[in-house]
Amino acid sequence: MAAAGSEAGAGVGAGAGGRAGQLKSSGLRPGWTTGACATAATRAAYTALLTGEFPDPVVITLPKGQQPAFALAAEQLTVAEQPTGTEEPTAAEQPTGPGGRTAAMAGVVKDAGDDPDVTHGALIRSTVRSGEPGTGVVFRAGPGVGTVTKAGLPLPVGEPAINPVPRQMIRDAVAEVAAAHGGSGDVVVEIAVDHGEEIARSTWNPRLGILGGLSILGTTGVVVPYSCSAWIDSIRRGVDVARAAGRTHVAGCTGSTSEKVAVAEHGLPEDALLDMGDFAGAVLKYLKRHPVPRLTIAGGFAKLSKLAVGHLDLHSARSQVDKGYLAGLARRGGADEALAEAVAGANTALEAVQLCRAAGVPLGDLVAEAARATALSVLVGSPVAVDVICIDRAGTVVGRAEPLGP
Repeated sequence: MAAAGSEAGAGVGAGAGGRAGQLKSSGLRPGWTTGACATAATRAAYTALLTGEFPDPVVITLPKGQQPAFALAAEQLTVAEQPTGTEEPTAAEQPTGPGGRTAAMAGVVKDAGDDPDVTHGALIRSTVRSGEPGTGVVFRAGPGVGTVTKAGLPLPVGEPAINPVPRQMIRDAVAEVAAAHGGSGDVVVEIAVDHGEEIARSTWNPRLGILGGLSILGTTGVVVPYSCSAWIDSIRRGVDVARAAGRTHVAGCTGSTSEKVAVAEHGLPEDALLDMGDFAGAVLKYLKRHPVPRLTIAGGFAKLSKLAVGHLDLHSARSQVDKGYLAGLARRGGADEALAEAVAGANTALEAVQLCRAAGVPLGDLVAEAARATALSVLVGSPVAVDVICIDRAGTVVGRAEPLGP
């Protein structure tokens, strides 16, 4: 479990707004993503490979600067056996670290806080071995971690399902350990999750073509607790704070990446940022009764394609991407039948928008406009103008709809 550390929302005053203020006002305890746990396990394992000692607890730095400490739940050092007679050691037995150490494994139990995450309590392991000179960090999927088998995800087919931000966190941790202990930083990192293949059956991974286990996820390292009533109440408090501060422009964002885009686009202060998450309806309904002159809705293309259809709850358990609808929009945007059929059969919404962008069809803009129309239909009669920004997983804007009033 995670030991003491700087959690999201720590030190935020009760009257503060923005994402951190919402988290504090919700009364829910945040947790740590699988990506943060994998990073902590990797840092501990690589330290042990170089020094022979496991740091426990192990401290990592998250993308927003928090430094949580994680207790180790498992650790193991593998040392090459001394050959007898004229026998040569096998490749697996060749020493790759100081002191004849061939591998180091560390494990961290995921603590999801008050979020009902299916991976809460899972043991996430990282086994580190030295790699070929100049190769940097090479990722491998161990037992319980999936492999990408279909296009449309932010990783190439054949890669372990370790998402881009966790990969960068692990690379950073490896570089820090290498600098501290004289390592090369050329390592093979194998991430595994005990019972991960079984747990993955409760996720969308099999349908997305991620086979063999779970994905290692996270963009901030922090799990934001999911409670409908508490989070909707925190959204309302966020609107109240923005209005009290005299803000005339707020942004409802589905996550931290879209929040960064909204800030970059509009220069909004923290107390104008509403961590909407999946609760688009909560933002819109409360703003109808307590209006702010302008609302920017910023989010991932897939989630906002659900809003475009008319869903106000964007959670994957309660609404799904309608690729037939996306194909219809693509036809309206000039797609020929072959492209429309490709959109309808795409593995993910991300793949659909990528296909259309390559063909010059503005599917992202069309989804943004339809999402804006849904928002305005909820806000009807209230003086709130709405614009929409759709992004991909990397934070690139793939569609937008300019401000329009009800």
